[in-house]
Amino acid sequence: MNIYVGNLSYRMNDQSLEEVFAKFGAVKSCKIVNDRETGRSKGFGFVEMDVSSEGQKAIDELNGKEVEGRTLKVNEARPREPRERRSY
Repeated sequence: MNIYVGNLSYRMNDQSLEEVFAKFGAVKSCKIVNDRETGRSKGFGFVEMDVSSEGQKAIDELNGKEVEGRTLKVNEARPREPRERRSY
């Protein structure tokens, strides 16, 4: 199960995000999205969990919960919408 996590603290890293989700089950991967130019966190990321029931429990427990002073937005990640390529 792929999970979207929004409104993250800018101080949080992949490892600290994984620790939050590991309480609910095995975390397959964890990635906070960074700005390409500055390298700074964009404040959201994705967590992949092997077992869907554990992922759903993490969503239920963590959505709206405060972590590092920020209220998390947690839900199942949707596939990315295809974007039109710009031509210059």
